[in-house]
Amino acid sequence: MNRRNFLMRTTTGAAVLAAGFPVMAAAQQAGGAAVATGAINGTQRRPLRLDQEIEELQERTFRWFEKVTDRRTGLTPDRWPTPSFCSVAAVGFALTCWPVGVARGWMSRAEARERTLTTLRFFHDLPQGPEATGTAGHKGFFYHFLDMETGLRFAQNELSTVDTALLIGGMLFAARYFDGRHADEAEIRQKAQAIYERIEWPWAVIRDNRITMGWHPESGFIPSDWHVYNEGMLVLLLAIGSPTHPVSVNVWHEWAASYDESWTDRWGSWRLNFAPIFGHQYSHMFIDFRGIQDAWMRGQSAQLGEYLDYFENSRRAVYAQQKYAHDNVAGWAGYSSEVWGLTACDGPGDFKQVIDGREREFFSYSARGPGERDDGTIAPTAAASSIAFAPEIVVPCVKAMKQKYGAGVYTEWGFLDSFNPTLTVRDGPLQHGKIVDGVGWVDGDYLGIDQGPIVIMTENHRSEFVWRHMRGEPNIRRALDIAGFTGGWMNG
Repeated sequence: MNRRNFLMRTTTGAAVLAAGFPVMAAAQQAGGAAVATGAINGTQRRPLRLDQEIEELQERTFRWFEKVTDRRTGLTPDRWPTPSFCSVAAVGFALTCWPVGVARGWMSRAEARERTLTTLRFFHDLPQGPEATGTAGHKGFFYHFLDMETGLRFAQNELSTVDTALLIGGMLFAARYFDGRHADEAEIRQKAQAIYERIEWPWAVIRDNRITMGWHPESGFIPSDWHVYNEGMLVLLLAIGSPTHPVSVNVWHEWAASYDESWTDRWGSWRLNFAPIFGHQYSHMFIDFRGIQDAWMRGQSAQLGEYLDYFENSRRAVYAQQKYAHDNVAGWAGYSSEVWGLTACDGPGDFKQVIDGREREFFSYSARGPGERDDGTIAPTAAASSIAFAPEIVVPCVKAMKQKYGAGVYTEWGFLDSFNPTLTVRDGPLQHGKIVDGVGWVDGDYLGIDQGPIVIMTENHRSEFVWRHMRGEPNIRRALDIAGFTGGWMNG
């Protein structure tokens, strides 16, 4: 089951009382408010000094994008080293990584500028239209996957509103970063805004105040919308903030009206729940939600008697993942309070196998989370990309994975996408990866949409780099104002 199919089928359970995890309470007292201080009072804090192993992971993961992204087109493959199509979301992440590389001294500004402009020119000139073949998108949106050579639609995959949004997020960030007088930087700004402005967001609102997840030229609109809490915030805000084709703010109100379905305190504190952790990460790569609230968050804070915003909500979701692994009710090998992390990732394959007298069901690529399609597969990106929310538990997790599993899961390009310590012997064929002695099943690929958040969120944790630039992004700021966000850096 892929990321989008999970979104289409998932229903969040009713709130279930669970004992709090001890580390959570301590972190709430010591770190919760402190994490957001700089954003709340409008000041810029000094960059943090990263643990050496975290800095190494960030650079190795950055080098993956540098290696695999096509210099001719700017297209980034969905996965590597397995031959693959391009993921447009991964392209958005690559565009965000290049300035991070400049800031860290891993790439010159000239090279980052060249790579960025190449990408923007390529996407700007790709053909659009309703035809099933020969185009890269329609109505300004792009297909989820593009052919790595031509940039045109790959096979019969869907026109994707969220993957387009993640691509645009990277483009708008690039436009903010490349703010110089150089002619190429001026063109970057012009091209990024032009690509964004031609997206016809109202076309994607086919049910009352709801944006569809996608469209196929063969069959029409996907029968599911951005309606329950997940990574869709960026989609809605880009649609609301469009200067050319905006949607009504009622789209945001309709989105928030569904939150009761997601409200739970299972495995921790009260929060909006979405089981795979990517739903709590993607929008936060580009938007600094610390210290700002919409009407729903203001009301919920008053009801709880404690401060809550979307950043704090994600922090609580990270702790819930740790608590779930600590409890390990299903008895998966390797789960603990130090090694944890469930999200959308590769898995060994779709099969059942008896292990230690118990039948276990495994999945190939699937969106995984606490209580949702958990098959014992751990994705390092789930924890590593959560560092900005809860560094006090993420850093020990990353270090524990490296120490326990070593070169079996960690290479010159960072972490392989996923591993499963429960599956140490396979009775039949595997769809991905192989069995590695001392580890269990290990994936053979790195996935762009899992690599990108590691680089970007590590830098947001270290220096607020992407957040700082995007606070001044006029389209995002307009959207936040319209959606009713107030407080924190927005008051500065």
